[in-house]
Parts: sequence; C-alpha cells; structure tokens
Amino acid sequence: MSKIAVYFPGIGYHCDKPLLYYSRNIACELGYQNYRNVSYTYKSGNIRGNEEKMKEAFEALFSQTEAELADMDWSEFDDALFISKSIGTIIATSYAAKYGLKHARHVLYTPLAQTFLSAPNNAIGFIGTADPWSDTNEIIRLSKANHIPLTVYENCNHSLECNDTLKNLENLRDIMQRTMDFCKRTT
Repeated sequence: MSKIAVYFPGIGYHCDKPLLYYSRNIACELGYQNYRNVSYTYKSGNIRGNEEKMKEAFEALFSQTEAELADMDWSEFDDALFISKSIGTIIATSYAAKYGLKHARHVLYTPLAQTFLSAPNNAIGFIGTADPWSDTNEIIRLSKANHIPLTVYENCNHSLECNDTLKNLENLRDIMQRTMDFCKRTT
C-alpha cells in the first residue's frame, strides 16, 4: 500500500512546531515515508475577526498550495493523510474536496468554522476552550454535524497549550496518541 502524509501549517504555526513535528514523526513510524510539508506565506497583518482578510488569506494560501502540489499524482497513493493546523485545516479540506480526494483522511488541529464547509469525510479534530480563533461550541456543533470525533482541551489556546508546562506535555502526549490511533486505522 502506498501512503503519503501532507502537512498544512497555520500562518504562524509552521511544520516544525510541536503538533505538526510530532505528528510527522508518528506518521513516518507508521509507514508514511512519503510526506510533503506545504509551505506558504501571507503577510497582510492580523486577520482574526476580519472576514474579508480571512477570505483573502485563504485564497492566497490555497493558490500557493495548488502550485506546490501541482506535481502530485494522487492516484499513486492508496492512503493520503492530511494533517493540518488552523487555516491549514480549511486549505486541506478544500483541497481534498476540489481535487476529489475522497480517500484523504484528515487530522484537524484547531479547525476553524470554515473547515467544515468542505464536509471532510474521514477526520478527527482537536480544539481548546480558550482558543481565540474559534467559538469552541460552534466547532463542537460542526464536528458533531459532520460526524468528526473532536477532543476538547480545557483552558487551552490556539496552540492547544495552557499556562502549565507539564499539563501541556500531558495534553501533547494525549493528542499524539489519538493522532497515532487515527493514523493506524485504515480507510
């Protein structure tokens, strides 16, 4: 079985930060030796709460993603794992929908409400109750409506962290264990 993992970072959360770094290591351990770190940039200031800027950022980042993945022949892979963070969750699910990648599975770290517009099929999500980018109750509702298991971390921010380092490490371990369990499942 041919596998690939593709990582879609957030704007300020690159692929070497803990959630994406450790999930990449886990995926490699599970046989996803082929992987791509999508890299994109957007430097138009703070977009939080500004629907117009958010749309502009999405369009710019999505275009960069399409260019970066233009050489991909998705038919070569039996298993495509998309691991994404923040705005990357919107990009990953939109990309899978646009290119008809029904076999793509999604790990959604701190998904935004727009992530669910593409109705990702096989997915798992993680959110914190103190995430300033998302209305946690809305994300819970959207996850349930889309049949996506969602783990909620009390008092955690958009990086799924709180003010207690040891609790952060405990949460990170839990997040990575759940990520690993999801990655082990077959489509």
